[in-house]
Amino acid sequence: MRLQPIPALSDNYIWWLRDDAGSNAIIVDPGEAAPVLAALQAPPLAVLLTHHHHDHIDGIPALQARWPGLTVIAPDDPRIVHASRRVADGDRVDIGPWRFETLAVPGHTETHVAFHGHGLLFCGDTLFSLGCGRMFEGTPARMLASLDRLAALPGKTLVCCGHEYTRANARFARTVEPDNAALMRRSEEVDDMRERGHPSLPSRLDIETACNPFLRIDAPGVRAAVRAHAALAADADRDAYFGALRAWKDDFPA
Repeated sequence: MRLQPIPALSDNYIWWLRDDAGSNAIIVDPGEAAPVLAALQAPPLAVLLTHHHHDHIDGIPALQARWPGLTVIAPDDPRIVHASRRVADGDRVDIGPWRFETLAVPGHTETHVAFHGHGLLFCGDTLFSLGCGRMFEGTPARMLASLDRLAALPGKTLVCCGHEYTRANARFARTVEPDNAALMRRSEEVDDMRERGHPSLPSRLDIETACNPFLRIDAPGVRAAVRAHAALAADADRDAYFGALRAWKDDFPA
């Protein structure tokens, strides 16, 4: 199995998965076509889309023009007009040698999905390394439930998210949990990767559960930091803590 993030736009990644022979390719979230057309000589078996935002789907028309009949698998959302197959929670996606389960993960958008299989998680803008997506169409309760669901997947799962945000997310995460040794190690690793021009992704889920404050809403250090920042009551529920943490991140300097 070969997995490669293809840089696109200003900070997006288009994911390219293929077998060891370099064939049977799948493309995930092509926000623009040019990088895909430059990388692939033959059409992929299919394109997977996680949500409707333009920076994840705008390459589809040009890819379909280049490869008529291209299979595009997407959530059931009328804003994604070029889909040839719609999927919902629990649907199996079988494409050549690849098998994925569709997971509904609303919060960033109402119809956001993730694809899990082969030790990989294509999670779009729901989960980032050391962060999570903004809640454009969801509530804290729904976003937290989605993140809880992803956090319950096997720890060795590779997290293939949609943006190179890790370095900026690390600055916020260190503010929330400055005494988290695993986070400090991950932050140093990311700095080294980015200084050498390498992507910080994919991450690994067990690293995220040890370092990512949005997956650590029950950790005493995270809760203490949120209470201090937002003057939150000690007996506030998990959703309130998560909402306050996400609001803090929304206002955090980029």
